[in-house]
Amino acid sequence: MIGLNAMGGEPIKNVLTDIPYADDHLGKRQLVDEKHLLVMQVALKPGQQVPQHNANSNVYLLVVEGQIMVTLEGKDTVATKGDILPIAFKTLMGIRNVSKENASFLILKSPNPSEMKP
Repeated sequence: MIGLNAMGGEPIKNVLTDIPYADDHLGKRQLVDEKHLLVMQVALKPGQQVPQHNANSNVYLLVVEGQIMVTLEGKDTVATKGDILPIAFKTLMGIRNVSKENASFLILKSPNPSEMKP
């Protein structure tokens, strides 16, 4: 049975089930897309990565499975299950799975990048 949430009757989503792993590329899915909040889930198999880019909003990464290596402005940080890592707007960042296990994390952006001014 799929439960409904109180926010407009959309189905409840579970970040621990149906994690979007893919063999040939990083997996991702959008969970929330509101004016003040964008939440996505990314799934990385060993060796996969999110290409280096600048944060397009204020970002928090929340690891839900495994561990990831996060490079911020050239400095590496390991984040493991349960860790939440804040990343400031416009910070140069890259994320990769250097472990031998699958890794999944949430990307919480506030406000939604569509609301950010260049």
